[in-house]
Amino acid sequence: MASPASAAVRFLAGSKKAPQGILQLRLHVKPGASKNREGIQAVTEEAIELCVAAQAKDGEANQAVMEVLSDALNIPKSKLSLVQGARSRDKTVVVQEIKGDGPAYATTILELLHKASSET
Repeated sequence: MASPASAAVRFLAGSKKAPQGILQLRLHVKPGASKNREGIQAVTEEAIELCVAAQAKDGEANQAVMEVLSDALNIPKSKLSLVQGARSRDKTVVVQEIKGDGPAYATTILELLHKASSET
């Protein structure tokens, strides 16, 4: 199965650190949103747009981002790592421990993100 043609969700082939490969999620986060707007708002070619109610101080928004992603993707927070953008609205999160075929898993994750964005 082909990898999704999206910069928002990218599968990167394995390396010594991650032999199965990793999945990168590019995010654009809007902190301080109202509680009823919290969640994934849209999935575009460039990024996954999401809102969190937490403020951007003391890592609160980053923690909320991980919770939103964990819930939407139905994977434990321990499998998610913020690798870029800790102090920025534009962030990169890595999903570790890919299940099965990497490109197929990327497609599955992209479908889950689209489903989560249509429910908000």
